[in-house]
Amino acid sequence: LDGRVFIYASENAEASELQMMIAVEQQKAQFEAQVHTFTDVCWDKCMDKPSSKLNSRTDTCLASCVERFIDTTLTITNRFTHMVQKGGMH
Repeated sequence: LDGRVFIYASENAEASELQMMIAVEQQKAQFEAQVHTFTDVCWDKCMDKPSSKLNSRTDTCLASCVERFIDTTLTITNRFTHMVQKGGMH
């Protein structure tokens, strides 16, 4: 019986570790997807014409665009979290 308990505990620990690894990989994938979204939207918004380097206007536009995306994402996330905590999701 002791051997079976040890095996079960070991398998349970491995399953928990695997779940944690999967969660980390999912977070990485979500982050990469968000970066691609920033790149696509902000590039289309800020790039007027192809160039070998960014001018200061384009650089400022790209930085502002990404900052607005991040601010908006945080605002929506915080609002959603607040609604869930208050039980306002009906």
